[in-house]
Amino acid sequence: MVSFTEAEVLAWISPWLWAFFRVLGLFTSAPVLSMRVVPRRVRIGLALLVAVAAEPSLPPELKAYTIASPHALMLIVQQVLIGLTVGFAARVVFAAIEFAGEIVGLQMGLSFASFFDPTSGGQLNAVARFYGTVAAWLFVVMNGHLLLTAAVLQSFQAFPVSPEPLAFMKVVQPQTWGAELFKLGLWVSLPVVAMLILINMVMGLVARVAPQMNIFSVGFPVTLGVGLTGLWLTLPMMQQPFTMAIERMLGYFQ
Repeated sequence: MVSFTEAEVLAWISPWLWAFFRVLGLFTSAPVLSMRVVPRRVRIGLALLVAVAAEPSLPPELKAYTIASPHALMLIVQQVLIGLTVGFAARVVFAAIEFAGEIVGLQMGLSFASFFDPTSGGQLNAVARFYGTVAAWLFVVMNGHLLLTAAVLQSFQAFPVSPEPLAFMKVVQPQTWGAELFKLGLWVSLPVVAMLILINMVMGLVARVAPQMNIFSVGFPVTLGVGLTGLWLTLPMMQQPFTMAIERMLGYFQ
């Protein structure tokens, strides 16, 4: 008769549990995957499936800690925090793309055309909402969910399981990611903003040369047309900065 001891069972299932909590934290905060349209049961089921499938590739050091250890609660907190941080890193890139859309929409004069964003709970103008939708499409097309899953599993090599839940913060330093948000947002919006600034300079020159022209009635459709043309020309090039930003942010965990 085959029999198992409690210690043997805990040693078998503990590596799955650490991977499960880390992947579940990722699915809770990652873009697209954390949307309200994705049920919680689906996230939990996917996290369990990923943990079981990735068990052979996990480091053997995970077996040193079991769920019955005195530090089990701190270990669970560490796994959830690391998973949440990986998803937050990808969300920073999405926020940067939406910030670029806010800048472009402000220069185009579409700042009054604001919509409620249910994912962030704030107001976004039409261009920022459009940029956010395009970023979500790019994320799905480039298999961003697979990149995030691979990053959170590879994070076991960079940040092994330990009873110190906040130790990885010293290496990742998420408090510095705000600078990355503004840099990427300005980088994406710079071509269209440069075109709109040039048009505004030309409009100012025309207003000085021909004061009798009502520049306010002419300037808005011209600015809007140039802005839409700039969006049309620069939209195919958004994939490169978006992909580079995702890979750079996930590089902290690999």
